[in-house]
Amino acid sequence: MERNILIPDTDLKVSPLGLGTVDAGVRWGKDEAGQDLIYGTYMDQGGNLIDCAHVYADWQVVDGRQEVARAERVTGDWMQRNGARDKVVLMTKGGHPVYTHPDMDLHINRVTKADMRGDLVGSLRTLRTDYIDIYFYHRDDPRIPVEEMVETMQDFVREGKIRYFALSNWSAERQRAADAYCKKMGYRGSVADQALLNLGSKYMNPLPDDTLVYVKGDLYDYHVENSRSLMMPYMGNCSGFFHIYAAKGEEAVQGHPYATEGNLRLARRLRELTEKYGCAVTNIVLGYFMQEKFPCVPLYGPIDAASIVEAAKTFDIQFGPEVYDF
Repeated sequence: MERNILIPDTDLKVSPLGLGTVDAGVRWGKDEAGQDLIYGTYMDQGGNLIDCAHVYADWQVVDGRQEVARAERVTGDWMQRNGARDKVVLMTKGGHPVYTHPDMDLHINRVTKADMRGDLVGSLRTLRTDYIDIYFYHRDDPRIPVEEMVETMQDFVREGKIRYFALSNWSAERQRAADAYCKKMGYRGSVADQALLNLGSKYMNPLPDDTLVYVKGDLYDYHVENSRSLMMPYMGNCSGFFHIYAAKGEEAVQGHPYATEGNLRLARRLRELTEKYGCAVTNIVLGYFMQEKFPCVPLYGPIDAASIVEAAKTFDIQFGPEVYDF
């Protein structure tokens, strides 16, 4: 996984696969050894991009206890134990609605300057670092002028709390407006965009959370035209749809958001392609991002250390054009 990507007009070189930490302290194990194995394996495979959010794992109950910012705290523990802070590009996000329960109202936006400052201060504390390399608005609120939202981030840059800012779940229209303001003011502007894009997103059914933004239509065109904002797709593994199909068949994916006729056709095709290339389903799914019309660095949430090693092999496989000609 050596093909690092330089984000234009920055000094940030990031690996082609980011480590998503939504399961830190939950699925990855509760002890330091288990967590060190995940982060360490990712680094050993050439990874350097750690993706957090102040809200990650807030909804999880572990040993009868709920913890705010658990994923950030676990990531901070790991960096401190291993002296890893200067070896990674650290990203986190603020401004997400309070999410201590899966049924909470996700439409209550928290992206005012006070909200963002409170989340950022909390993130710096739990991550035990003086600065964040890339800090994201986790959501948007169109009622707030983009000029005001950009200046909030620029204040954080001036204070040395963040190096660059970025956007997640913003429309193309709002991103273009922010770009125009930053150009006028001489700011670097947003360096990345996190939104939903994957092999099956073209055919999938909408997810229950309607605050998520999909890379299609105008937003897709925006990224074709604008390489200065690196696309960092989330849900890159299609919520496991193609893996479940490969392991258990069509009956096992009934009711899955990706279980449409278009994606079932793709799933059947993937079975043939894994045999042709001698690779795993993961490699076909992640390889999709290497064929896109704009640079992509997918964010990958592993289930264990072995899945990281498997995912990293993607970037050594030369897939032919017929793989993604759908």
